[in-house]
Amino acid sequence: MYALVYITTSGEEESKKIADRLVREKLAGCVNIVPAIESIYLWKGEIDNDSESLLIAKTKVDNLNNIIKRVKEIHSYDIPCILAIPVIHGSKDYLEWLESEIG
Repeated sequence: MYALVYITTSGEEESKKIADRLVREKLAGCVNIVPAIESIYLWKGEIDNDSESLLIAKTKVDNLNNIIKRVKEIHSYDIPCILAIPVIHGSKDYLEWLESEIG
């Protein structure tokens, strides 16, 4: 079973640092970086509005706990957004490639 991991960061530099680590450690086969997103959220009872960066990591479900642990070690936020989205279907060729890269 595979998953996409949705992670927001403080910006593109932090995203690149996290993405590099996840790929180097074979926790993700590929990580996409969306350099700029606008986030509006509640934090400690107040509405906040920030520019952030978005990571989408492609991985196996078996790697999720290790990804969460690693991202928390690197991330600048007290409570980073790390959400796993199950992949219910996909290109056979792509999923075979992903499997070959992260085992």
